[in-house]
Amino acid sequence: MKTSGGNLPTVKDNIKAWTSYPWSQQGDEWSHDFGGTDYLWWGIIYPRILGFLPVSSGKYRPRNRAKDFCKHLVIVDITPNCIEACKNRFKDCRNIAAHVNDGISLPMVDDHSIDFVFSFDSLVHAEFDVMGAYLHELSKKLAPDGVGFIHHSNLASFIDPSTTKLPFENLHHRAESMSAELFCQYCDECSLECICQELVNWGGSQLIDSLSVFTPKGSRYSHPAIVRENHFFMREAQTLAAIAKLYGTIPSSSRGGC
Repeated sequence: MKTSGGNLPTVKDNIKAWTSYPWSQQGDEWSHDFGGTDYLWWGIIYPRILGFLPVSSGKYRPRNRAKDFCKHLVIVDITPNCIEACKNRFKDCRNIAAHVNDGISLPMVDDHSIDFVFSFDSLVHAEFDVMGAYLHELSKKLAPDGVGFIHHSNLASFIDPSTTKLPFENLHHRAESMSAELFCQYCDECSLECICQELVNWGGSQLIDSLSVFTPKGSRYSHPAIVRENHFFMREAQTLAAIAKLYGTIPSSSRGGC
């Protein structure tokens, strides 16, 4: 997602495209490669954020699981019909607030009010300007000991400086201007500290994504950055999908909202 220029869609393009999206499976359709949203949450996401729960803010499809760990959940998206779908799905949940934003700012969130912010499989499409804007916003929204977990693109680290092009096709439409290194730089510039990055593959062998954890400088979670390469992330997904197929699952969309 870009705010200007390039071949990838702008914020306006994304709003237009997703406004017409039917949300027939309430977003759970993007979890099939992991065996479903439950397997994605409990097998992939939950083990990585367990040390920071309970949470107070979240985004995207695992929101249905995050709500059970927090006193108050704030859902934010740029698309009105996505937020409407969330409101309908969670209409009986008193601890959830859902808001439409402009794709770069969070005016609906009080400063220093968020204990944990979370985004998975969404901001991987956010270019450097959008990511920089969000991190600047989150530096104001996080509580002094707050923590953020963001899944974002690492594609820029593969750009050939002599040609300014990728040596392979961008099949998963990752943001070509974002990298794990740039994410750390943005954190530092806005008084945040990136404390952990897991570089992972997605649909191939290249480590095109990063799972980055950050916190305000001086928080109780502060420590020198740890960076790990995980070339087996897709194997994790395949294992979960195989378990789901073996034991069978109830489609998440058929369950109650709360």
